[in-house]
Amino acid sequence: MMKILVPVKRVIDYNVKIRVNSEGSAVETNNVKMSMNPFDEIAVEEAVRLKEAGLAEEIIIVSIGDKGSQETIRTAFAMGGDRGVHIVNDLNTEPLVVAKILKNLIEKETIDIVIMGKQAIDDDSNQTGQMLAALLDWPQATFASKLELNDNQIKVIREIDGGLETLNVKLPCIVTTDLRLNEPRYASLPNIMKAKKKEIIEIPIEETGVDFSSRLEVLKVEEPEIRSGGRKVEDVNELISVLKNEVGVI
Repeated sequence: MMKILVPVKRVIDYNVKIRVNSEGSAVETNNVKMSMNPFDEIAVEEAVRLKEAGLAEEIIIVSIGDKGSQETIRTAFAMGGDRGVHIVNDLNTEPLVVAKILKNLIEKETIDIVIMGKQAIDDDSNQTGQMLAALLDWPQATFASKLELNDNQIKVIREIDGGLETLNVKLPCIVTTDLRLNEPRYASLPNIMKAKKKEIIEIPIEETGVDFSSRLEVLKVEEPEIRSGGRKVEDVNELISVLKNEVGVI
């Protein structure tokens, strides 16, 4: 039976309007509602469905971040996750560092498949899954919109610019989830209560053996400029005149 690893990230809730802090160094997170990254919710749901179908034995949830990340792990428990690992780091963790930490955990736990969100909605990097596949030398199927598991192989339909692409990927492998893969369930109250009793192992990031120093520096964060209103033109001649004399694009 398979063991599935699902990494989850705690991010600002997608319904919250993002504000830049007063220093212009980052977005404001104080007193802001946080939740599980939506793509990670989809990954948890898909892992739970595989387990419910009798195709997986255990779902391990892992999150890297501050103490609040345990709340995100508990949310994944309430959806159907079995066991949790919290890598404690109060600072931002870059995608390559995340991938290296996950690699070590995968090798320790003998994971068969990693199902993870294609990207986090805070930094939108869309890098961790691909980096992890490269570090492990595992096959990968990104942007999955449908997944079927047969024996030692997964059939993945993925979304590309030109339509849909079908891949047959052998286990072990990395799958990153897209929006149309499934509709995550709402956790029931009994499952939320059970989630409070499930095990979470805390590991300080210093004990992972991975160099977690930042390679990137954020120089400035600022709001996008407010877009000016549009205007109507009478005919094509006026449009060409505006593009040429006012906008300067022709």
